[in-house]
Amino acid sequence: MANENGTWIMYGVSWDDPECLHTVDEAIEYINRVGFLPLFKNEIPGFSLEERTVPEYWWSDDPEVDPWKWREIIARSGRVAYGKFFNRKAGFISEEWLPCFVNYRRDGYDFDALWEDGKASARQKKIMDLFAEEFEDVEYFSNELKQKAGFSKDGDKGFEGIITGLQMQTYLCVHDFRQRRNRKGLEYGWPIAVYCTPEHLWGYDFVTSAYKEEPIGSAKRIARHLRDVYPVADAGAIRKVIGLRPGERKEPEKKRV
Repeated sequence: MANENGTWIMYGVSWDDPECLHTVDEAIEYINRVGFLPLFKNEIPGFSLEERTVPEYWWSDDPEVDPWKWREIIARSGRVAYGKFFNRKAGFISEEWLPCFVNYRRDGYDFDALWEDGKASARQKKIMDLFAEEFEDVEYFSNELKQKAGFSKDGDKGFEGIITGLQMQTYLCVHDFRQRRNRKGLEYGWPIAVYCTPEHLWGYDFVTSAYKEEPIGSAKRIARHLRDVYPVADAGAIRKVIGLRPGERKEPEKKRV
């Protein structure tokens, strides 16, 4: 998706194109086949769900053909990880490739260890404390998570940036999109993101199963696979789309105030 002279343009294929994905099941099968896939067009030609679907069906609100609705179905299926994983933008990672991304993006750190080594910010910790071990099965609506972690008009700022960063580091993912409920239990408004840890969906042992490999090894494996699947991708595009090298992070905020 691109903005050209103030107009949003969707790139895709026709329904009859051999590369067209027609159903959410076909999309899941394709994601599992290629391993990982951004939602929207990016620097690597063809490397997105957008470019393999019919543009006119986006935001049609028909779950049979609307890829925007598919992302909700895929997220809640538990068959593929969904979140802002690619250059801080949304996309999918197959279950097979998830441990590799976790090892690479976390640089081999569980969040508690990241915090203890001074590599996590205080605002990140406020969010991740809500997903502490004793509450590992907890899920949060994005608005609820924002409130409970102390992000408000008079509290901490920058919630969207922090939550995106935690997804990029694979500490959090989107498990579902649901409507909120009022006091009478009635649903209202647009569906909003529900966050959880990957460990909640696939278990700690599986999610961290690539920790035995050096993070840079996982990074190289991801890059090699992407070049195999999309030979047109150059090194600069790969680096931009799949992220920084392990250990390359902005300086964290002060841990304690």
